[in-house]
Amino acid sequence: MPVSSGDGELAAAEWRGPDGIERNGTMSDLLQELLASRDFLLADGATGTNMFAMGLETGAAPDLWNLEHPDQVAELHQGFVDAGSDIILTNTFGANQYRLALHQAQDQVQDINQAGARIAREVADGSKRPVVVGGSMGPTGEILEPVGTVSQADVAEAFAAQAQGLAAGGVDVLWIETISSREEMAAAVSGAARTGLPVVATMTFDTAGRTMMGVTPEEAIEHSHGLDTSLVAFGANCGVGPGTLIDTVMGLKRGAGDEDILVAKGNCGIPEFCDGEIVYSGTHEIMAAYARMARDAGARIIGGCCGTSPSHLRAMAEALKEYAPAGEPDKTQIESALGPISAQEPAKRGKRVSRRRRGG
Repeated sequence: MPVSSGDGELAAAEWRGPDGIERNGTMSDLLQELLASRDFLLADGATGTNMFAMGLETGAAPDLWNLEHPDQVAELHQGFVDAGSDIILTNTFGANQYRLALHQAQDQVQDINQAGARIAREVADGSKRPVVVGGSMGPTGEILEPVGTVSQADVAEAFAAQAQGLAAGGVDVLWIETISSREEMAAAVSGAARTGLPVVATMTFDTAGRTMMGVTPEEAIEHSHGLDTSLVAFGANCGVGPGTLIDTVMGLKRGAGDEDILVAKGNCGIPEFCDGEIVYSGTHEIMAAYARMARDAGARIIGGCCGTSPSHLRAMAEALKEYAPAGEPDKTQIESALGPISAQEPAKRGKRVSRRRRGG
């Protein structure tokens, strides 16, 4: 677990790799070691939507549970590890100063992020197999210049503060997710890179095949190649549904180089109103098919996002055991197995809703 030197930089620390050997330095190489030795890794599922099932109230910040209900946060992490996850993400998706300000908690950035990292670290270290801890860093919710009024430099500082808290708590990698704009992606990666930790990033493509800010998958991966810091992996998360996510991964693949590692972390079906509640339409069978198609599409890190429970993750893990990729699927195959690719097509049941992710 890394320790802070007190001046915003990380002091030397010890890291334990999957072979059990402790290594000195500030940079964990666990994720890279696992990727070098395996064809794919299984990430975890949803955080926020599972916490609602555990008692989190609508409108509350899941991130505050790191301080208020650490045992329940650990229980969720443990559920994903038991289901087969090789990577678990901290409960810190909204733990930057901009998002925490909505809950009058902007002065607790360090405490919340360190606590979230330590909870996940303890669960990972208790496993009999190597489990990567990714420090989740979601969007600020701000519109950056030149379209908005918030500067990229200010947002980079906010991400740097969050990243320092996560690093001090012991994460292996910083995991930037659900980003919509090039500007915020660049700011997030810049801030995260100050820790010296490896960085993974994903964007969300939920608007007619583009991000909310109009970025296509091909443009997104091209932009990732031009960042000042090289990413360990890049991909897509959240979005509309598993069908759209697979189509997005194929778009990323078209712009990817031979060394690119792609991430697929799609929602468990499509959110709908059913009997007065928001539910996700994905079954265990659908998520199992999604996991296999993600491998077919070229993803090497596969997980779930909103609505994905540990039991869904277990079905995905079983589906991927000894699975040999069958080649890139076409639109007909995707929609037959997973549902519509286009967000404009009608839902099969209930009324589809739009729900911006709060940590899954």
